[in-house]
Amino acid sequence: MFTLHGTWMRGGTSKCWLFNAFDVDPLIAQAGGLDAILTSAFGSGDPRQLDGVGGGSSTTSKAAIVRRSSEPGIDVDYLFAQVAIGDRRVEWGSNCGNCATAIGLYALQSGFVPVDSAVTTVRMRNQNTGAVLHAEIATPGGMIPTEGDAAVPGTSALGVPVGLTFTGLAAGAATLLPTGAAADRISIADHTYRATMVVAGAPAALFDAADLGLTGAEDNQTIAEHLPLLLRLRQEASLRMGLSKPGDPVSHAIPKVGVVGPPRNYRTSGGVDIRAEDYDISVRMLSMLAPHPAIGLTSAVAVAAASTVTGGVVTDNTQVQWPGSLRVGTPAGVLDVDLSVSLDGVLESVTLHRAARRIASAELFVTAPAPAPVLVGSAR
Repeated sequence: MFTLHGTWMRGGTSKCWLFNAFDVDPLIAQAGGLDAILTSAFGSGDPRQLDGVGGGSSTTSKAAIVRRSSEPGIDVDYLFAQVAIGDRRVEWGSNCGNCATAIGLYALQSGFVPVDSAVTTVRMRNQNTGAVLHAEIATPGGMIPTEGDAAVPGTSALGVPVGLTFTGLAAGAATLLPTGAAADRISIADHTYRATMVVAGAPAALFDAADLGLTGAEDNQTIAEHLPLLLRLRQEASLRMGLSKPGDPVSHAIPKVGVVGPPRNYRTSGGVDIRAEDYDISVRMLSMLAPHPAIGLTSAVAVAAASTVTGGVVTDNTQVQWPGSLRVGTPAGVLDVDLSVSLDGVLESVTLHRAARRIASAELFVTAPAPAPVLVGSAR
């Protein structure tokens, strides 16, 4: 057994355990690797994560290792971990905008960056993907905030307002569209499903809801009924996007996969009625084998990027009313996304307005996992 100091934070609609690399690095060899540290600390291998700090859902089984960056123009580097729940493994192939929101506040509160007298910008690099993000936090008079009154769709909890900007998105269509097509078609069991596949924020495959017999504005219980098909579509999309090869283990983290449709009247999971005229596109995403209760921020960036692709699935379903913005209808409510687009129509950056709060600072007592039960066969 060993102890590991961690900070538990909420970022947007996710909860993340954040660890200073200074504390983690000396333990990696002793524990048998970073995966072993995290799966043991989170209690993975048990759907309830009973013997650890995991929350038993994809949005509460997340971690990041944060360190000061040696890269000019970057304040902190962070390695994001999507810790599996029922399995003892960690997905390292993606990023998480909600956790990045928390990391911005964590870096400020932990002294990783100097405090500005008005607004402090934390420049972060996600080591999994190379993405660079900026977190802007108001620090009037050089005061570091510990609480705030900002809210986001998907939770009634309040937190410190954080403006999270995904930068460096203006690489052009050759990088944005990994297959080179505005829309790809995947055939399964005599049915064809149209998708726009993009790499922005996170690799994502966004399918036309109509091809699945959906509107895109359904509740998550209905989306869950289509989970086996969506998982097959994700596997095919992964091959098309060059994220995997035939025979590779299936990743449940990337590509992100979802269905999109035009705005329609719907009711959120919290019972709030949303009118079609109050948003621009319906989106329902998956997250680690289940419908996402809202939308991951990297998925929101992917949707925003796809909204600039002429002839794509997203543009075919979007009814944008305000240039420079995209209002995304999710199961939890409407997410407002600000887009910065160049004169030639290339997406340069995406900003989302989030909230974060420090929940706890703790010493985790991490132990080796219990051995798997041995099944004893009948003697007869």
